[in-house]
Amino acid sequence: MSKVLTVFGATGVQGGSVIRAVLADPALSQTFKIRAVTRDVSQSSAKALTSQGIEVVAADLNSQSAIEKALAGTDTLFLVTVPDFVTGAVPGTEFEHGKNVADAAERVGVHHIIFSSLINVTNASKGRLLHVAHFDRKADIEDHIRSKNIPATFIQPGYYMTNFTNLQLLRKGDDGSYTLAGPTNGSKAQLPLFYAESDMGKYFVAVAKNPSKVMGKQVYAAADYYTPERIVTEFQEVTGRKAQYVQLEQDVYKSFIPPPIAQELLENELLCEDPGFFAGGSLTEGHELLAEVGLTPTTWKDFLSSKKELFE
Repeated sequence: MSKVLTVFGATGVQGGSVIRAVLADPALSQTFKIRAVTRDVSQSSAKALTSQGIEVVAADLNSQSAIEKALAGTDTLFLVTVPDFVTGAVPGTEFEHGKNVADAAERVGVHHIIFSSLINVTNASKGRLLHVAHFDRKADIEDHIRSKNIPATFIQPGYYMTNFTNLQLLRKGDDGSYTLAGPTNGSKAQLPLFYAESDMGKYFVAVAKNPSKVMGKQVYAAADYYTPERIVTEFQEVTGRKAQYVQLEQDVYKSFIPPPIAQELLENELLCEDPGFFAGGSLTEGHELLAEVGLTPTTWKDFLSSKKELFE
């Protein structure tokens, strides 16, 4: 009999990646029966999952009873929480949602939580970077999960490659060349680039197939550490377009960002220079985990090659 894999955020980037990867894997597609949890089962993305034969359920993350119902019979849980600045929720809501799911998971007897976590930036920076709440709240949720009597693994996704396309971080000038601008030193900042749409699912598959190796551990998920200068150089090599990196003063950088999130996103960038996105964590273990199941992470060049039409 198949085990129930419950995926929160099933219609989002990370949850969707997990579902696609499990369905594509000959072994896990037989091991697991997927239950997709979303806020609105009427949206087109939820209906698309239903059309694939996936059970889709709605759950209010403020309701313990609703979460317990969604988790009933679950063997493995993939959990990703949404930052408060994305949802517009009251600060602290993301933590409460994560806590509620973890508490419910313990009560119903979930066997393995795989949580999409991040480092505590306040602690890692020794109090220098105090405003990267979307990192710190995930770290707080991780701490809460660790306090529960549930086996758990923590996949930490890196810096999204899609930030450069969806957020137009690489901007095209009138002369056809591109500029990447940021507040960090172009040769010192280290961005662990990660293609979430494809690779969160890969890391999930690797963890699900080797749970004993990663139980209680953090798995840093990224192709490699890239300096801004390397990002620009490889962009030129793949697209044939001229590009440059320009370091901006911090106040100038913030002026391009909506004020409510400007300081948080500035400090998110500064983190990549010191103490580091993963506070110096090595990517080797994650790469070895992928290799054991015949998978490799998507490189920056791979990503650019698949998106060349965006830069034509």
